[in-house]
Amino acid sequence: MDKATQVATIFIGLVALITAMFFTKAISAPMALALATGILLAPLSDRLERMGMPTAAAALTSLLATLVCIGALLLVFQPIIVALVEAAPKVWADLQELIAVIRSITRGMSDLSKEVAGTLSTTADAQTGDDVAEMPMPDMADALWLAPAIAAQVLTFAGTLFFFLLSRESIYEFVARRLSAPENRAIIAVRLRNAERSVSRYFLTVTAVNAILGLATAGLLALIGMPNAALWGTLAFTLNFILYLGPAVLAVALLFSAVAVFDGALVLAPPLGFLALNMIEGQFLTPAIVGRRSAINPLLVFVSIVFGIWIWGPIGGIVAIPLILWVRILGTGGADQQTSSTSKRTAG
Repeated sequence: MDKATQVATIFIGLVALITAMFFTKAISAPMALALATGILLAPLSDRLERMGMPTAAAALTSLLATLVCIGALLLVFQPIIVALVEAAPKVWADLQELIAVIRSITRGMSDLSKEVAGTLSTTADAQTGDDVAEMPMPDMADALWLAPAIAAQVLTFAGTLFFFLLSRESIYEFVARRLSAPENRAIIAVRLRNAERSVSRYFLTVTAVNAILGLATAGLLALIGMPNAALWGTLAFTLNFILYLGPAVLAVALLFSAVAVFDGALVLAPPLGFLALNMIEGQFLTPAIVGRRSAINPLLVFVSIVFGIWIWGPIGGIVAIPLILWVRILGTGGADQQTSSTSKRTAG
């Protein structure tokens, strides 16, 4: 009975935590992104401290470097966004032509049966009428309305990242005191530090793999004749950090842009070419470089990304992999093995 009560208590606590994260995502999502970023930047902050920089200065430097990188990426992606917006009228016209063809085929099939004809005509009118043609576009008023909320999330992200880098040693000691017996606190604290280093090394390797994918994508699109091939390669490098969802979004964006540039079957060349490169990267390059032992179960990755997007939107898809990798490394004995080998080298 006591075990059943314990399980029920844990279940209720998880439901309450998930509910709180969902309804407070305006605050909890940027905080989670900041914590994941802080784990990745911890080795950089440590290196700056070893170079003689004060802890606060090292944390501030890491924060500024992060904000500069984010701002640079936004500036780089601006031409692609502008090109997509400018291509929207042509793409919409092509879609209307496609809808007209589908409607004609549907009406031809409706001659086979009056009953089917009535059903299809009703559905076609509902889905392809004037309501579809009216696509409201965001204007300046919408942007101004969203600006304070975006600014608040940016400040939340920056503040959480800075104070995490500033006080993470104290945080680790506090967690070790709460999660373990007194004789095991030192082991838990060391595991926390080793987990963040392992996650950082993993994502440094993944960053190199994504850079290769970005260069290959840029080269392929340049051969096809796609405008802004280098920018598309940069976008492929960035979105590939969001497994499954990122490549899918980029493939759709490439198809959207290719409709405005090419005609005929060549429209499919950019998205299909990128998907082929992404498949080669996911099936061969990443396993060969990262290694099978460091790989995460694909089902766990997919469920974590879906769950993260459901709770926090796109930010959830970004933080899902660092967090589950951190938890997995923390819960395994790999960190203890690293600690043991380090102790042996020190003793030797």
